[in-house]
Amino acid sequence: MSRKIEVNNRTYSIPSQPTIVVCVDGCEQDYVNQAILAGKAPFLASLRSSGTVLAGDCVVPSFTNPNNLSIVTGAPPSVHGICGNFFFDEETQTEVLMNDPRYLRAPTILAEMARAGASVAVVTAKDKLRSLLGHRLEGICFSAEKADQVTRQQHGIDDILARVGMPVPSVYSAELSEFVFAAGLSILREERPDLMYLSTTDYVQHKHAPGTPEANAFYAMMDHYLQRLHDEGAVLGVTADHGMNAKTDAIGRPNIVFLQDRLDEQYGAQATRVILPITDPYVVHHGALGSYATVYLRDGNVSGREIMAFIAAIDGVEAVLTRAEASERFELPSDRIGDIVVLGERLTVLGSAADKHDLSGLTVPLRSHGGLSEQKVPLIFNRKLRDIAGTRRLRNFDVFDLALNHLA
Repeated sequence: MSRKIEVNNRTYSIPSQPTIVVCVDGCEQDYVNQAILAGKAPFLASLRSSGTVLAGDCVVPSFTNPNNLSIVTGAPPSVHGICGNFFFDEETQTEVLMNDPRYLRAPTILAEMARAGASVAVVTAKDKLRSLLGHRLEGICFSAEKADQVTRQQHGIDDILARVGMPVPSVYSAELSEFVFAAGLSILREERPDLMYLSTTDYVQHKHAPGTPEANAFYAMMDHYLQRLHDEGAVLGVTADHGMNAKTDAIGRPNIVFLQDRLDEQYGAQATRVILPITDPYVVHHGALGSYATVYLRDGNVSGREIMAFIAAIDGVEAVLTRAEASERFELPSDRIGDIVVLGERLTVLGSAADKHDLSGLTVPLRSHGGLSEQKVPLIFNRKLRDIAGTRRLRNFDVFDLALNHLA
């Protein structure tokens, strides 16, 4: 097979030894730092001397779907088309989840590697990502969430529960991510794929701050599996889809701007439609609250600039951009975002209407993501990096390029 492939105007070397890219959902960099300081992550600590430890920027909105698809396409959302977990489809005039491959506008590195003859495996925590990550992929692709439904015909593998030795975990648990690592280790040992992508869930990061016992235990688990993958001879690249921050006041109460309520009070119930792209089927741990929202203008009698000025004056709002400004600044598909894009400040989340959010599941102070303050993420490798200019802006979606083309 050819030694290189081209995907979305970038060239990738086909790996000569097993290469694994890990997306740690919600991995604010301080989680790793605190786990290392607590002595819970010795393998990650060792990479300061034996590997490469960098930071990069994720895609804004700093949500799961846009960033996972950017990572596996090596391109921003303006290329692959996935700009949220949820969006307003103007063609059908409906609010829908963006978990259907028909919304994907670009091929993935994973599928193109397999098409070139490489063996490829994908394990994701939540099933919402499986069809997108596995689009046109001839190889192994399944979710931990539905591991009991895996078949060789549909997913490229079978008996994964028996191999891993774990029951199907709750979708709201640290064990869901552990299953991803355990399955990845089993696949590395048995199938020995050329390329593997592992994607976890951010349940722990939504619930627990860096340095807490629960967070350190999660990163100790991850460190243990990374060490074992390394010992099996794999090249490792570790990044995140986004960071995570507390979204509370000084005594732990959620800082929420209910944007639809505010706009309805000012301009009437028919003037605007607020869409929250963080929305997905798993909202218990964040209440569908994040630091990014889009607004569609429905009343031609009210100017967009007036509405933008009104939103910008709300306490907790960091930035308000037009569709064109947001598309250019954040490399987003202009036909899939609102007329206005709103970003919350680091400690603030944006909601629609108060009666649309069930906060009963928030048993601990709210932690979430979506804005600029969650953009910085780790880029960690178990090999030394070479041939990269120090002035280059690194992105989480450079991880395949770095792992396949630039490691010693």
